[in-house]
Amino acid sequence: MISSRPFLILAALLFLGGWGRDAADEWIDTTIIPPLIPATSVEVLDRNGTLLRAYTVEDGRWRLPVSLAEVDADYIALLLNFEDRRFYSHAGVDFRALARAGTQAIRHGRIVSGASTITMQVARLLEDSGTGSWRGKIRQIRLALALERILSKDEILTFYLHLAPYGGNIEGVRAASFTWFGQEPNRLTMAEAALLVAIPQAPSSRRPDRNPHNALVARDRVLDRALTFGLLDAEEVTWAQSEPLPIERHDFPLLAPHLADRMVAENQNGRHELTLDAQTQTAMEALARQAIEGQAARLNAAIMVMDHQTGDVLASVGSAEYSDNPLQGFVDMTQALRSPGSTLKPLIFGLGFEEGLIHPETLIEDRPTRFGSYAPQNFDNEFRGELSVRRALQASLNIPAVTLLDAIGPAELMTRLRRAGMDPQLPSGQPGLAVALGGVGVTMEDMMRLYASLASGGETVALHYRQGEAPVQPAQVLSPVAAWYVGDILSGVVPPPNAPRNGLAFKTGTSYGHRDAWAIGYDGRHVIGIWLGRSDGASVPGAFGADLAAPLLFEAFARLGENLEPLPAPPQGALTVQHSDLPVPLQSFAARSGTAVDPNAPEIAFPPNGAILAAQPGLPLMVRVERGTPPYTWLWNGAPTHIATRDREISLGEPQAGFVDLTVIDSSGQAASVSLEITSP
Repeated sequence: MISSRPFLILAALLFLGGWGRDAADEWIDTTIIPPLIPATSVEVLDRNGTLLRAYTVEDGRWRLPVSLAEVDADYIALLLNFEDRRFYSHAGVDFRALARAGTQAIRHGRIVSGASTITMQVARLLEDSGTGSWRGKIRQIRLALALERILSKDEILTFYLHLAPYGGNIEGVRAASFTWFGQEPNRLTMAEAALLVAIPQAPSSRRPDRNPHNALVARDRVLDRALTFGLLDAEEVTWAQSEPLPIERHDFPLLAPHLADRMVAENQNGRHELTLDAQTQTAMEALARQAIEGQAARLNAAIMVMDHQTGDVLASVGSAEYSDNPLQGFVDMTQALRSPGSTLKPLIFGLGFEEGLIHPETLIEDRPTRFGSYAPQNFDNEFRGELSVRRALQASLNIPAVTLLDAIGPAELMTRLRRAGMDPQLPSGQPGLAVALGGVGVTMEDMMRLYASLASGGETVALHYRQGEAPVQPAQVLSPVAAWYVGDILSGVVPPPNAPRNGLAFKTGTSYGHRDAWAIGYDGRHVIGIWLGRSDGASVPGAFGADLAAPLLFEAFARLGENLEPLPAPPQGALTVQHSDLPVPLQSFAARSGTAVDPNAPEIAFPPNGAILAAQPGLPLMVRVERGTPPYTWLWNGAPTHIATRDREISLGEPQAGFVDLTVIDSSGQAASVSLEITSP
């Protein structure tokens, strides 16, 4: 049996009249009001307002920001009908309900019905004052009356939408809607709305995953009350009560987690509105996971999608998985420094076009050539002789690319890379010809900037992730004619097996030692970059950009759900003629330097000259020689390590960090050398 005394005290307190009214006003006006800005989760949204990721508040609770307009009107109607039918007419305390509750308690000797208004509940939640103390109840009444004097009814209701408890670390209707239904609360079924009304009355005992019976009874009671007061008809209630309860919690959205972490680290503001598209991001994350299924050697994947007309990044997948796993899934591979392999070749050829050295139909030599101590090889160790520049770029031949870069100058290439907004990192202070074949460190984000400029008539495109960023004055990376030549050539590259011949302009690349497999392509609207490799930089034997990354690139474009937009028409000044109609100076390209190499001389196929290799504990350095006459002798900084070995590929053991000159000598006395840097793990 409970005492009726508290109700009598409350009745006397609340119905004081005459001289007591001034005292009551002073009592209310001097109320100490707690902070009225409850902490809410930092949230990251896509371009359409879809939640990509949210973060808990400091005490580990999920409390997502929400406005009254963002909540289903049926939920609001059920809430007011069940909790506080006179919410918009009372002054914070419902005297009629309080009198009824007190009378019933006296008559029955126990509490039969509650009298807490939504405003009183907000007062309790703001102070976390609990419900068991009568002193606490009086404090809630006082604070509720004070809140009503400084806040509007909608503001009070919005506080409830943020603070209502739903068990565990879930607070507020929006967090609860994601937890139980995996969606925003703006479109709820009547059954879903009723469940969200019911749980806060006893959040621990009404969680549907732990106490489904209690949750079902409480939900149906909310619906029955809606029928009693004419809010719903019998058919609507029957239909809603037949809907099953959710029995498992949903995870909160976790799209673009790497990018979200970066954006929040840059700015701790509560709301981050990004340029990403949630649907595109979801599709690309699924594609990245698909790419590594069944793959050994801890293969990982990264993907970026960009609108090169606006600079908006539409998807950014930093890793196939976001976890502390063997893939090192927490590492954002869109930001990691990697070798670009052959993906810089389009810019080299573009510079050749711009400087008037070549035309797509110009003939160029693909023969063994040495540039000082550097003797590049094609990926298949074959040579095509004389062929067109168009074919040389489409086949990604190394000798023509290095020959062109020798004429242009590596420093000019680096200048253009930086003009495109890239931050290339060199293994040494001065760029060498090895840059043409990937001897430089870049990020996927860098490569997206470069290819966006190729796709945009040679102009830089300011890549951005946040909506509303100020436009940046573009710079010219390549002339419009040179950029168009590059796109026209790349659109003629043979697609991978089973991929459509749809005119996609794309380039693949494989870095030294098969550490990185790339495919980057563009149409008239989008640029997509694909990277495959190991996050720790270890080799992935057999990984080629054309074999692994290119099919994913075409699949990524297919998942955009749109037909490819055509590349632009030839700009003014483009020369679209056959080889025979070219001006004589453009019919053939003559190398500025370089000497012919004996095709039978030995060449170190791996590691290449200028390579930077990370020492891997327990992993030996494998080296390989092509051509030459066995047996071979290998020298490490002038000291022999293997003498008279007939194997073309050998292990030199676990290397020590430092700079190394590696030499191989064949039985005829011909030698080949490369310079390397071994870095600490």
